[in-house]
Amino acid sequence: MPALLEGRGLTVRFGGLTALKSVDLAVGAGEVLSVIGPNGAGKTTLFNVITGRVRPTTGSVLLRGEAIERLAPFRIAQRGVVRTFQKTEVFGGLSLLDGVAAGALAHDDPDPGARAREALSTVGLQNKAELTALQLSYGDQRLLELAQALAAQPAVLLLDEPASGMNHQECTHIMRLIGELRARGLAIVLVEHNMHVVMNISDRVVVINYGEKIAEGRPEAVRADRRVIEAYLGVEQPAVDAGPR
Repeated sequence: MPALLEGRGLTVRFGGLTALKSVDLAVGAGEVLSVIGPNGAGKTTLFNVITGRVRPTTGSVLLRGEAIERLAPFRIAQRGVVRTFQKTEVFGGLSLLDGVAAGALAHDDPDPGARAREALSTVGLQNKAELTALQLSYGDQRLLELAQALAAQPAVLLLDEPASGMNHQECTHIMRLIGELRARGLAIVLVEHNMHVVMNISDRVVVINYGEKIAEGRPEAVRADRRVIEAYLGVEQPAVDAGPR
């Protein structure tokens, strides 16, 4: 599968601290790539580099073969690389419809209202379109942020801990949504600590520890990797559900 998004030799130094060290990754259309590792491993820095919030000390980020690491974040988003955040960022005082339409406007959509309604329907919030974000539960706010991202018409979607704080039912819904978005052809990069989600939704998993990539492969292979067990997963691991990816 040809890569839609690539990171090549990504290194980030903050003074004497090396947050990322020569990290390579690639994700194609219709693929879910999960990035896992301990807190402080460099996962958020990786997302910040891909989306232009941090410039790499060395290395390149390529979208469809074109370097984008020197572009401003809004330019990268306009080109199709959109993210959500670990701490939910929504327009609290706006109606869901208006808040999601703002994401469509950022992409110069000719009909932002229609795009917003489509995005809300995708995540299951169409019946709450006239509520404000502040009236939503935490789980629904996470879904709203995803709708905002979808309204920007991404080709690559970066999800930063989308299952954080979710109960089992909400996690199941998130997993189903990710599967549907993959089927639409989106390239999805997922940072997540919920290993049930990671192991059952990912096509491939990259493991980062102390800023370095220590493993990459299918979920079942990464789960059994001794280096990954020692660095992050521990001995007890969730079973991988049977079923298509």
